[in-house]
Amino acid sequence: MNNQDYLKIEKAAKRNTAIRTGITYFLLAVWAVIVLFPFYWMLLTSVKSYGSYNAEYVPKFFTLSPTLQNYIDAFTQVPLSRYFANTLIFAIITTAAMLVVIVLAAFAFARLEFRGRNTLFSLFLSLMMIPNELVIITNFVTITNLGLRNTFTGLILPSITSIFYIYLLKENFEQIPDELYKAAKVDGTSDLKYLLKVMIPICQPTIVTITILKVIECWNSYVWPRLITDDENYFLVSNGIQAIRENGFGRENIPAMMAAVVVISIPLIILFLIFHKKIMAGVSRGGTKG
Repeated sequence: MNNQDYLKIEKAAKRNTAIRTGITYFLLAVWAVIVLFPFYWMLLTSVKSYGSYNAEYVPKFFTLSPTLQNYIDAFTQVPLSRYFANTLIFAIITTAAMLVVIVLAAFAFARLEFRGRNTLFSLFLSLMMIPNELVIITNFVTITNLGLRNTFTGLILPSITSIFYIYLLKENFEQIPDELYKAAKVDGTSDLKYLLKVMIPICQPTIVTITILKVIECWNSYVWPRLITDDENYFLVSNGIQAIRENGFGRENIPAMMAAVVVISIPLIILFLIFHKKIMAGVSRGGTKG
């Protein structure tokens, strides 16, 4: 095989690579349009006036007269600011309490030696097989019997633990070499100090990922808050959207609802943009830094 044959093969390989790359980017672009189109439609609808939106027999993909009146209506017709504050309180307290619970539980299952540890952990994992609907019913009966309906305590208590997050963090903790723990115990380091000074810093990406996912879960929570609260003083933003739809305007004002959705979505988008690298690191990396 001479040099010309090698050059032909090399050119063919480069051409095939370029074609595959082009097809890949084309498919990714199509997928991006499909994924992002609902967000574009939500934003577009939020800046259309109520009259122009209802006058569209055929949906238009642009508007020549955008308006911010829908955003004003979303905050004035219903107490959306109060719902924001309630959701912020709910998300912060629930996430902080859950982190304390799952970190201590994961550390106990990963490092402490006690009788029946593996059996107990297996029982914990088996709880993941129980349908969420049954758990909600049990939690509703418990919270109601405790007289905690229409309280932040009733909202928060059922959400301060997660079997899946305990399992995820336990697996990360177990990837930390045992030699570090043994060396720390020889130096007289307490378990709590070892957890705070060694294990948590090493597993920071996973803990940050869990924190972000929990905040998003709290922010989007709808079924449980809707079930346990009927006092609008404790409504979350998800309840606020429903309030806008049901009685906020005396009619179904879709543009105002979309404006409220845009406002509600902004904090989550900002949160993801700030921490997306840590989220990716927490998902892709194990507990040991390399």
